[in-house]
Amino acid sequence: MSTTSPATLVASDLDRTLIYSAASLDLSMPDAEAPRLLCVEVYGHKPLSYMTETAAALLTEVATTTVFVPTTTRTREQYGRIHLPGPAARYAICANGGHILVDGVSDRDWQQQVEARIAEECAPLTEIRAHLATTADPAWLLKERVAEDLFAYLVVERSLLPEEWVKELAAWAGPRGWTVSLQGRKIYAVPAPLTKSAAMHEVARRIGATRTLAAGDSLLDADLLLAADLGWRPGHGELADEGWRAPHVVALEERGGAAGEEILRRFLAASAG
Repeated sequence: MSTTSPATLVASDLDRTLIYSAASLDLSMPDAEAPRLLCVEVYGHKPLSYMTETAAALLTEVATTTVFVPTTTRTREQYGRIHLPGPAARYAICANGGHILVDGVSDRDWQQQVEARIAEECAPLTEIRAHLATTADPAWLLKERVAEDLFAYLVVERSLLPEEWVKELAAWAGPRGWTVSLQGRKIYAVPAPLTKSAAMHEVARRIGATRTLAAGDSLLDADLLLAADLGWRPGHGELADEGWRAPHVVALEERGGAAGEEILRRFLAASAG
């Protein structure tokens, strides 16, 4: 696509927004009425993530009629396991905005810009990891991971995790230029300049987008939703649990796989209008 061609850019989170694990699909209807599913990710030789076939058809139409930009906190390797229906996305945003992929290759200029901002504005990742190591309790800590040498996250036993610990971590990290987000069994510590919205704006600039649409379910998606012209959040997830709202962001009632379908319908209707 020419960088001067007017376009609608659709930047959507993936996990629990468009794609779902078996547990998060929320198939509450009778089994005989459950939708047919398409597996879009395999991990460890086992199916991991799904879309309904209806959502898959809708996404194909979205990707054909707009500039669809998958926008995820996943690393590039984790994103590479996903095989979405429809034409391949020319642009994708990984590592919460740390990487912009162009035809599958990370844009080095963008990488350098992000790394420079983090170095200038934030405490180093080593300091954050050291704090996590000394304060996390082995009774509930399952794993500690680093993503793309940009941010850290913990995998925890949620039922044993004290709520106050996450609040205390956020209070400690904030003055050091880091944000904290709890999503399911994962606690993310992310540099404040590392945002999906900044990467979306950069892609929009490159393609000459005249309108931006976005969707997401977690607190790490809030900046993306606020930066878009129109946004949608599902009836499940961190944002729904917090009662998070914004004037131009529609809070949907649908949950699970049904929310993925409805988000894609809204993308199509908005891009057509």
